[in-house]
Amino acid sequence: MRVIGTVGLPGSGKGEAATVASELDIPVVTMGDVVRAETEARGLDPYTDHGAVAKALREEDGLDAIATRSLPMIESYLESYDRVLVDGLRSDTEVEAFEERFGDEFVLLSVEAPFDLRAERLSGRGRDATEADGGEGLRERDERERGFGMDDAMDRADVRIENTGTLEGFREAIRSLLTEGLDAVENTQLVKGER
Repeated sequence: MRVIGTVGLPGSGKGEAATVASELDIPVVTMGDVVRAETEARGLDPYTDHGAVAKALREEDGLDAIATRSLPMIESYLESYDRVLVDGLRSDTEVEAFEERFGDEFVLLSVEAPFDLRAERLSGRGRDATEADGGEGLRERDERERGFGMDDAMDRADVRIENTGTLEGFREAIRSLLTEGLDAVENTQLVKGER
């Protein structure tokens, strides 16, 4: 397991998983950063136009456009590090791009939590915009993400974490997975996928 991809709806805990990886000195490649950079390159506002640019990239360059743009960054890190975490896959097409490039060294982690809990987390961090201030509400974000094929990607996960417990419990599950590999699935928060 050299490349660990994360998939999950907004507020599920993918960002926290990336934070744990960084604390363990595991490089993190964030798929959203690829979109933000392209949004800025197009002279648009990453806050209000992120979703539209993500959709445009996929329409212009194929459903794996964002994954393809992230591959050189991942491969560069693998020259110096044992593993890399890729934060925020959005579709089964992106999963396929990573499987094709990295084979058995790629593991997909689905981070899952119910809508109400995710909404509470996002509003508590002041990160969930509403249409009133020019942003997108959580339901709209979920719909957009699902439109990219996120449900299919989540269904393909090798490992799932139901992130409904404590923050420290979630962080410990992530640490276990990143340090012990798939052997950590014995942890009660980790569930082996059926891929």
